[in-house]
Amino acid sequence: MGKPTGFLEYMRETPLDRSPLDRLNDWAEFHLHMDERKLRNQGARCMDCGVPFCHTGRLISGMAAGCPIHNLIPEFNDLVYRGLWRQAYERLCKTNNFPEFTGRVCPAPCEGSCVLGIHNPPVAIKNNEYSIIERAWEEGWVLPREPRVRTGKKVAVIGSGPSGLAAAAQLNTAGHTVTVYERADRPGGLLMYGIPNMKLDKRAVVLRRVELMKQEGITFICNATIGGDGPTDIEPREILDQHDALILCTGATQPRNLAIEGRQLAGVHFAIEFLASGTRALLDRTPPAITAAGRHVVVIGGGDTGTDCVGTSLRQGCRSVTQIEIMPKPPLERQPGNPWPEWPKVLKTDYGQEEAIARQGADPRRYLTTVKKFLGDARGRLQSLVTVRIKWDKNDKGQFVPVEQPGTEEELPAQLVLIAMGFLGPEQPLPKEFGLETDARGNIKAEHEKHRTTHPKIFAAGDCRRGQSLVVWAINEGRAAARECDKFLMGATQLP
Repeated sequence: MGKPTGFLEYMRETPLDRSPLDRLNDWAEFHLHMDERKLRNQGARCMDCGVPFCHTGRLISGMAAGCPIHNLIPEFNDLVYRGLWRQAYERLCKTNNFPEFTGRVCPAPCEGSCVLGIHNPPVAIKNNEYSIIERAWEEGWVLPREPRVRTGKKVAVIGSGPSGLAAAAQLNTAGHTVTVYERADRPGGLLMYGIPNMKLDKRAVVLRRVELMKQEGITFICNATIGGDGPTDIEPREILDQHDALILCTGATQPRNLAIEGRQLAGVHFAIEFLASGTRALLDRTPPAITAAGRHVVVIGGGDTGTDCVGTSLRQGCRSVTQIEIMPKPPLERQPGNPWPEWPKVLKTDYGQEEAIARQGADPRRYLTTVKKFLGDARGRLQSLVTVRIKWDKNDKGQFVPVEQPGTEEELPAQLVLIAMGFLGPEQPLPKEFGLETDARGNIKAEHEKHRTTHPKIFAAGDCRRGQSLVVWAINEGRAAARECDKFLMGATQLP
């Protein structure tokens, strides 16, 4: 602990963002940089607690408390305070393969469990992490590290999202020959097509890391569906025969539907379709297949994906955007039933809502509201939808359920509806092709920290095993699955 009184001398500071109206004119990342003095002050605020909950990585009340990949946070904070940036980078990379991803898109459960946060704003851990890795790239410290010796073992990783990339990176470090198969046209999975460019730049950040992994000896094959019939698709039996082990990292890509009247109308889409369309158009420099331009947009869902739909719709030039949320408006401060170190369930105005407020003059969110039906014209095109207010009451089984409030129906204009209600689990054809067992939710059965499926050569990691979760949990799972796969191949492992 370099400065014992740092948490008393300095308040929390995070980088400024470009103004909402300014950043709506482009797709560039909107966070600005902090100068080194302020970054070191934030490192000084870290108290090097005797019991540092920030890196515990446990589930409390169903939510992450602390860092799931167990970043050595007090250590790299102290090194930042001392100005020892290279050592901070080396310490950070002991636990995290991709700090440039988590430093941008992780919700920072570490900060929610920061001990200083009990009585003061927590240490700005996430921004220090981001600053460490970006300095490392700028200084040329991030170099390809190809293993000195190859084991002769071949591993296929199916899916190139955060869990697949983490598994591939770790297995390559162990000396195995790794091939990553991705059904999309570019690697990255959720990182490429599920998160918009203004949060995570595709060329400057995602593809930068993929290119480094290629230099380290990892092979990426895109436009490849296992079990498909395309020219680059592969039969499941063939991929099993050609590799000594497989790790499935296919994600939880089945979106939750809203099966109500009018769902079939043109203009009603899943959020992930819309976001992928926007990113692909940006990268290919072509018009998006699904556009918000000139339309009244309604986003159904209040999570991060819903926020991304709001920000994307505004950048595409929508006439208006409204965000429907079935849950009540969160409180401004922690409630007694949500104590530290749980994730703080408090009101957050994210970048998309900030931009909507700046453009439209009001918060786009409507709480305790659900959609009853979609209305269209004679040609089957969406024109409006009907909402109703709800309240949460207990049913005869003691469960809280939404109850419609009579007389609260309202019709809203809408030519584009984006369903952002989360995901149900992995798509089922692939587990069936390999004959794998799934649980009641359709997730691939594989014990946490073991990751072995019901097939002896196949492991599973990330959202396809645990269900929809955070990028940082996906990295945790990819690393753990790689460790178990290495042990299976070699009889022992030295992977962390």
